[in-house]
Amino acid sequence: YSFQDSEGGLYVCMNTFLGFGREHIERHYRKTGQCVYLHLKRHVIEKVPGASGGALPKRRNAKLFLDLETNGDLHSDDFEYEDEAKLVIFPDHYEISLPNIEELPALVTIACDALLSAKSPYRKQDPDSWEEELQASKHAKTLVQLDNGVRIPPSGWKCSKCDLRENLWLNLTDGSVLCGKWFFDGSGGNGHAVEHYKETGYPLAVKLGTITPDGADVYSFDEEEPVLDPHIAKHLAHFGIDMLQMQVTENGLRDNDIKPRVSEWEVIQEAGVKLKPMYGPGYTGMKNLGNSCYLNAVMQAIFSIPEFQRAYVGNLPRIFDYSPLDPTQDFNTQMAKLGHGLLSGQYSKPPMKSELIEQVMKEEHKPQHNGISPRMFKAFISKGHPEFSSNRQQDAQEFFLHLINLVERNPIGSENPSDVFRFLVEERTQCCQSRKVRYTERVDYIMQLPVPMEAATNKDELIAYELKRREAEAARRPPPELVRAKIPFSACLQAFSEPSNVEDFWSSALQAKSAGVKTSRFASFPEYLVVQIKKFTFGLDWIPKKLDVSVDMPDFLDVSHLRARGLQPGEEELPDIAPPIVIPDDPKALDIDESSVMQLAEMGFPLEACRKAVYYTGNLGAEVAFNWIIAHMEEPDFAEPLVIPAFGEVASSGAAVFGAAGLDNQPPEEMVAIIISMGFQRNLAIQALKATNNNLERALEWIFSHPEVEEESEPALDMMDMENNVNANILAETGSEGPRIKDGSGRYELFGFISHMGTSTMSGHYVCHLRKEGRWVIYNDLRVCASERPPKDLGYIYFYHRIPS
Repeated sequence: YSFQDSEGGLYVCMNTFLGFGREHIERHYRKTGQCVYLHLKRHVIEKVPGASGGALPKRRNAKLFLDLETNGDLHSDDFEYEDEAKLVIFPDHYEISLPNIEELPALVTIACDALLSAKSPYRKQDPDSWEEELQASKHAKTLVQLDNGVRIPPSGWKCSKCDLRENLWLNLTDGSVLCGKWFFDGSGGNGHAVEHYKETGYPLAVKLGTITPDGADVYSFDEEEPVLDPHIAKHLAHFGIDMLQMQVTENGLRDNDIKPRVSEWEVIQEAGVKLKPMYGPGYTGMKNLGNSCYLNAVMQAIFSIPEFQRAYVGNLPRIFDYSPLDPTQDFNTQMAKLGHGLLSGQYSKPPMKSELIEQVMKEEHKPQHNGISPRMFKAFISKGHPEFSSNRQQDAQEFFLHLINLVERNPIGSENPSDVFRFLVEERTQCCQSRKVRYTERVDYIMQLPVPMEAATNKDELIAYELKRREAEAARRPPPELVRAKIPFSACLQAFSEPSNVEDFWSSALQAKSAGVKTSRFASFPEYLVVQIKKFTFGLDWIPKKLDVSVDMPDFLDVSHLRARGLQPGEEELPDIAPPIVIPDDPKALDIDESSVMQLAEMGFPLEACRKAVYYTGNLGAEVAFNWIIAHMEEPDFAEPLVIPAFGEVASSGAAVFGAAGLDNQPPEEMVAIIISMGFQRNLAIQALKATNNNLERALEWIFSHPEVEEESEPALDMMDMENNVNANILAETGSEGPRIKDGSGRYELFGFISHMGTSTMSGHYVCHLRKEGRWVIYNDLRVCASERPPKDLGYIYFYHRIPS
């Protein structure tokens, strides 16, 4: 429940099964009247060297919360522990030691046993809890290897049957390099490695790119599972591979290519430079729970912002006092708890001199067990989300918007800290034939800058590098030193401001389809400007790829020239006329591009969701449909079968995404009547239903999460809820009260950035750099150090704060 008083152990209410620290248990008893609690306390037995060199047990009180909430490694060889459990009866604090079958009723005994054996969120999220221990393959000892002269180069691999360059497996019998399909790491392929086994019977294969001096990923086709190969070094040496020379990247994250000296992994993490550890408030690291670095990086940046510090950490006593009976399911409680852990300094303390002397005497260095483990926070914030609830790597930008969505839905006080990111975007759409225009506004939280590769300033070097790389690949030599494209920031800003074509534009002036262009400008400037460099695109296999580019991001940014100007003299507006509704001969007939459906399904999304995405985006291709999926994956009917409404029926929320701006989206009268019957005004009911695409449950949530909206407000405000559009592109039409913004000047200063290492959002590692107390600091999960060379040109998401006028 909180980080405080961990020496007191954990009290679990036997009625609600909620856990509390010693300082909160009395309040819970007074608040609820529950009087039976299970008291859990852990005692650590620390092994200290004895006179004979052996280990003597040394018993001390365990900090139970430290074990759960911080990075205390009580599973190392230096520690053992024992748990103590008692039943405590309030208000007299009468204690009953467990087990005690004779004195306790059977129901109480059963409940205690069930609670003690239950898995907590911490155990559930621990990768070690679901990874099975690999067994040695029965083929390893007697494996026959053909003396066919095959030698495997250190890089440049590709499948010998389909030229695929990812998810490649080396058969340890004949040296064939073939692509996988359904192996345990989840990567895709064409299954040629499996086909080869069926044709030849050669049982073992090793995944290229996972070979390190410590081992490799080996799969047995015959045993149909990952296995250990105790003789892997000898088997690899047969094909000219020296395991001792193979490398693995930091944090255990591997890549198919040997990283050159200028690799982003080394530059972003400032490898090879001795970094000074930082301690104290605001310098607390966060444990990586298994591909959770995206969460760590975003939360470090969020809690470096004063508005979030005040909202959650400043209000911590009030949030805790007024938290619900189940604080594990309360967003504000979890945010306050995490913020306190990061900012209090209690979990970022320098080592004692005695500990340093002991390490020097033992000639060993053990990392300090500082930092916090955000297991409960991650379990709550990702609950119900198909991606964030998994152990897979995620996009930090998507998580940022997901977090803002939750902040919006859980207001704290009169002001919402997410207001500092919110700004209005003016979109000007022009019909190229009639020259008439339409101005609309939408809410956004991130400025997304495209990367114009054609604007690279080192084109000659890039061409030369590409020629050398191809020559090295053909000759099976190591690749040349990487040359990264250098893109001027001014070119990214220019690409953002240039007009873009509007696909399938229908001109209300011509009453027909026509060519249209759209430009975007700032209708307001936020207090904190978040800039995303759009490095990710789709490869030919529709797997997200990353552009490895260097952008010279400025320390001081001025975007004042991008201020919107509104309708200009001489401009004529497009008529507010909706396009005609085309009634198909067979309303139930589905016109769906099945190739796009399969491309999305192969990325791991439910088949029915893929069919919806392609249908509701008008068969415009897999990339557009992918964006639809990202925006709707949190909806309860996301994976339900596609149902095409007959003419006159209310369309689903997905269909409404591509509706015309002039359509009268009047909510069903029966839904309006239900909300009115609950005591709300008719105008507010209509406004809430419009904001949530006529979803009754979300409309009620919208009403309670928007207390600032007056009941007398006109229903013209038609703004989609953040829950319905994760990308935050919300249409904001004219109304008596629009979204709250903090407009000001367009001059900013850089104070932080998040960098990504790896080839796509589906893999890699995130690191955060923040400017604090006049210097840059790197937050690399648990490691918090003073930065010597902040790689500002390789960032993915940048955080700017407004310079006061």
